[in-house]
Amino acid sequence: MYDMTITLQADSKKCLYEQIYEYIRDEIREGKLLAGERLPSTRALAENLQVARSTVDYAYEQLLSEGYIEAKPYRGYFVCKVEELLRLQGAGVGASDAMQAAPVGQESGQALKGKSKPEYDFDFYPNGIDMSGFPFGVWQKITRNVLSFDNNELFALGKPQGDEDLRATIGRYLHASRGVNCTPDQIIVGAGNDYLLMLLEKILGRHVRVAMENPSYKRAYRIFCSFAYHIERVGMDEHGMSVSDLEKSGASVAYVMPSHQYPTGTVMPIGRRMELLKWAGAKEERYLIEDDYDSEFRYRGKPIPSLQASDTMDKVIYIGTFSKSIAPAIRVSYMVLPKKLLEVYKQNCFFYSSTVSRIDQRILNEFISQGYFERYLNKARKIYKEKHDLLVEQLKPFLKEFRLYGDRAGLHVLLTSKEGIDETQLIERAANHGVKVYPMSDAYLGPEEDGRPETNTVILGYAGLKLEEIEAGIARLKKAWLD
Repeated sequence: MYDMTITLQADSKKCLYEQIYEYIRDEIREGKLLAGERLPSTRALAENLQVARSTVDYAYEQLLSEGYIEAKPYRGYFVCKVEELLRLQGAGVGASDAMQAAPVGQESGQALKGKSKPEYDFDFYPNGIDMSGFPFGVWQKITRNVLSFDNNELFALGKPQGDEDLRATIGRYLHASRGVNCTPDQIIVGAGNDYLLMLLEKILGRHVRVAMENPSYKRAYRIFCSFAYHIERVGMDEHGMSVSDLEKSGASVAYVMPSHQYPTGTVMPIGRRMELLKWAGAKEERYLIEDDYDSEFRYRGKPIPSLQASDTMDKVIYIGTFSKSIAPAIRVSYMVLPKKLLEVYKQNCFFYSSTVSRIDQRILNEFISQGYFERYLNKARKIYKEKHDLLVEQLKPFLKEFRLYGDRAGLHVLLTSKEGIDETQLIERAANHGVKVYPMSDAYLGPEEDGRPETNTVILGYAGLKLEEIEAGIARLKKAWLD
């Protein structure tokens, strides 16, 4: 272990912890810090740099989240083995200089059963949202302005990919927030992820062999099945989709959620991301569909860059949505295509009209470009973080008998019984106390005749509940499961 000489710029627009994080990350990427090397302790580095220890803690936490370093109890922080994977070049089999990666985001992972029934006093629905902070007045004002001006062109048929102004605005937002690199021409705007996935079938063709994490977003699974796709269910470990199992599956397309996997909450580290990119680059017909589920809501460190941001071989199809970050009723999603697939889209799908009203596109564009979206998103993050922190605090008495997962990001958590109590029993006990929780088994993929796997895990969403409802609901669960 050596002291680190990091030149911090006090007048930089970047926070001190970001400068420390980026310096160490780049040292690892460039091979200047090797796998297994021990980093200075947070106390020693803070004293050396003359900064607060919490500043170094934040930087290390981000490096831990992305998989660049690992923490070993009583020993310290060590560099992970990622350097070989990070040397991927854009000259894999079938890759060309013209190819560039594309991003993908998705709507909320609705894999569970419907809405609460009257007999439930508290419903921990995993796909709820909180609209209490939404600036309805601003939205109404923008709508009036859009409709009051002489905007006759808005009533004419627009471009199939969506209006160029909105696509350019979305492109700037994705680059700033997720590191996505694309032109407006690569973006397709559609009314929900369902439409974009159906459009993707016209681009990739039928009878494609697609690999999906198991468990995963079941709605996407059902849509893929309707295309006559051959679905390969690939197992997961603590880092996400198993690349060795993916290789064995024979799939040419892999559907993944690296930033926050649904429903497990797994955040895929950089090493696994590079393995996936290496897999995709090995053959010309291979692609990754990156569903950027719940990427806006993260409670430790800054948001992890998208998989597409690390792609040099034009192998990532990136899909995202405004259903969680604004509202489900907005019904606006977006897909970023690699340039090679963009050409296929223009040849085979040029006659499909946009499914989003041009008026709605203009309103959304004004909402984002005038800064209202950023302000609302920051407010929503604070609201959800307060709920998240309360939920985690209230769940501490459960940790002797349960394991808590997925609490680093997103809008739901998982509780697994250490004693192996079946999810059906947990759900029934909760229901007897007026609380609705959701089974993990509903997110497992496969034909209905295969039956559902037995799990001892339930899902608790908290976004749609008030603070007092979370506290009261968890108190009921304590009586149901612990007393």
